[in-house]
Amino acid sequence: MKHIIAIVGRPNVGKSTLFNRLTGSRDALVAPEPGLTRDRQFGRGHFGDRSFLVVDTGGFTEGDESGESIAGLIARQTLQAVREADVTLLLVDGRAGLTVTDEVIARQLRPLGRPVQLVVNKAEGLEEDVASAEFHALGFRRPHAISARYGHRIHHLMETVLSMLPESVATGESDEDSVGESLRITVVGRPNVGKSTLINRILGEERVLTHKDPGTTRDSIAIPFERKGKHYTFIDTAGIRRRARVKDVIEKFSIIKSLQAIDTSHVVIIVLDAIAGIAVQDTKLLGLVLDSGKSLVIAVNKWDNLGRAKKNEMRDEIKRKLHFIEFAPVHYISALKGIGIGKLFAAIDRAGSSTFTQISTAKLTRLVHKAVESHPPPLVRGRRVKLRYAHLGGHNPLRVIVHGNQTEHVPEPYRRYLENTLREALGFEGTPVQVEFRRGENPFDKGPG
Repeated sequence: MKHIIAIVGRPNVGKSTLFNRLTGSRDALVAPEPGLTRDRQFGRGHFGDRSFLVVDTGGFTEGDESGESIAGLIARQTLQAVREADVTLLLVDGRAGLTVTDEVIARQLRPLGRPVQLVVNKAEGLEEDVASAEFHALGFRRPHAISARYGHRIHHLMETVLSMLPESVATGESDEDSVGESLRITVVGRPNVGKSTLINRILGEERVLTHKDPGTTRDSIAIPFERKGKHYTFIDTAGIRRRARVKDVIEKFSIIKSLQAIDTSHVVIIVLDAIAGIAVQDTKLLGLVLDSGKSLVIAVNKWDNLGRAKKNEMRDEIKRKLHFIEFAPVHYISALKGIGIGKLFAAIDRAGSSTFTQISTAKLTRLVHKAVESHPPPLVRGRRVKLRYAHLGGHNPLRVIVHGNQTEHVPEPYRRYLENTLREALGFEGTPVQVEFRRGENPFDKGPG
């Protein structure tokens, strides 16, 4: 399961800038005005071969944690973020120096007993020891002086942060987990689309709570299940709503649990509401699943409630809005009445099998060469990119490593062309193929010794 890194500190110390730096995004708003971030922002971060979840929090002030003021609510959410995190980055402003609010935050973090790394931001142009000197008074381990804005010393900071994590967490779960033990299937979607009802229908019992009000499920619930001699684990997740509508502290951390469930699954079922249609949040959630590289099956629920004309409209809407995941099979079901569940389960099995398919280097190389013959990569400075051989790089997500020369210049559209061509040639249903390019000669051409 991916570990969680929370970023906390008083307003305007650069928390959102650091969040954007670690996630390689611009998801968090950044501006000179303090207090811009109130709701927490979640994102995926990468450092080397490790990945993690990053939580950006609202600016911590001296508000009462138990109060209902904005300051109190932000404080309560921030402390909850620290309790849930594996490591917390306490960010301070190296230009402004140590403040009373910094000391208040440090006093509230210390009793929680969670790992904290003190980070002195805005230290560009300053000697690290000089920028950090007065912050030793906060009583944490040696501070790291960085510049989130310019990326200075971020590499050293993240080496230290990830070394603070237990070995089993830092390395993450192997992507070579055997599908033979248990196929992990995570069910995701917006609130009240019928995720829990679908799982109950599959299990044949009222295993998880269902209710007409959205938000009944607050945590990710893993349920072992056996069918026709095969072992499965279904994971029911909390409904993920648009961030502007997420107010409750517990619900915010339900979102983290849902993201973690996606990362540890083999197959993801996203449940869409046929009556409500496809919302922006559905496409964003599909984008998260696509980025994770997991196998995907789409279940359009409440299909029995639509007339013929509405069904045709929904099919057209799916083609129009979900063209970017055309590899994923779409099944029209009624979780309440059990319509279409058998075909949905067959699609799950096919997607799970594709995820762990073993493919020889010779076969992958032939397929890449055939794709290149049909559509060669573009010229780079008058020279043709040469893709020499390919091999399987791992499962869940399924990765193909392609070696050649000038591979760093292969444009993104050509990568997508290879991914789509390989997936179709291999006959995968619901399972994307991720292509990675590497420079170097074919070691199999050198012969023995």
